Amino acid sequence: MTHPFHPLSGLELEFIERRQCWRGDRVYYFDEVGGRSRIPAEWTSVAPVDAFVVAAGGVCPFRTQDLVELAALIDRLRGVGEIAP
Repeated sequence: MTHPFHPLSGLELEFIERRQCWRGDRVYYFDEVGGRSRIPAEWTSVAPVDAFVVAAGGVCPFRTQDLVELAALIDRLRGVGEIAP
């Protein structure tokens, strides 16, 4: 696990398979009780290193596209429950 903020960060997981599904590229592994779990491939060493992450050198934790998507999500959530005029 290479994602710096994931609770399993730094652990070596028992790989089952890599699969492209409707939610994106996923890595399947055996969890601590022997069950099957999945995580995004980019959180593991299976996927190539993101060029932005390398160039940022740990100084910039967010890519512009990530922030744009977060802002859009916040806008949608703020609109939930509002009554249109």
